[in-house]
Amino acid sequence: MSTVEESVEVHVPVRTAYNQWTQFEEFPQFMDGVKRIEQRTPTLTHWVTEVSGAKREFDAEITEQIPDERVAWTTVAGEARQAGVVTFHRLDDTHTKVMLQLEHDPHGITDKVGDKLGFVRRQAKGDLERFKKYIESRGLESGAWRGQV
Repeated sequence: MSTVEESVEVHVPVRTAYNQWTQFEEFPQFMDGVKRIEQRTPTLTHWVTEVSGAKREFDAEITEQIPDERVAWTTVAGEARQAGVVTFHRLDDTHTKVMLQLEHDPHGITDKVGDKLGFVRRQAKGDLERFKKYIESRGLESGAWRGQV
């Protein structure tokens, strides 16, 4: 397993950042390589990704969700093996630190080489930067799921 840890500070309140993050079907708006996400149940999502021509599908289960604090998940089926957590840290009334911790199991030689070259880390950092631009340009969330898992 490989581990990636990245963070970004966003100029929105913690509630806004968290609420937007719970809108999984909008991830393709800021996550490079994510083509589609379907929210199948409150805790199960189906992902379709394509990176460097390699298309993959997998299911991810939300294992922990605490409003304004954290969302944790693990893959449960499909062509990717990963687990992670995104945490939200209030810096002040209008700023939040979003932290991502991701463990992934590179599959096959291409994934292993890409992992060694830091591809997943760069992708995670880029996705967080795009999330920052996405939420700051909107100024407010497009929706929210405030349930607890």
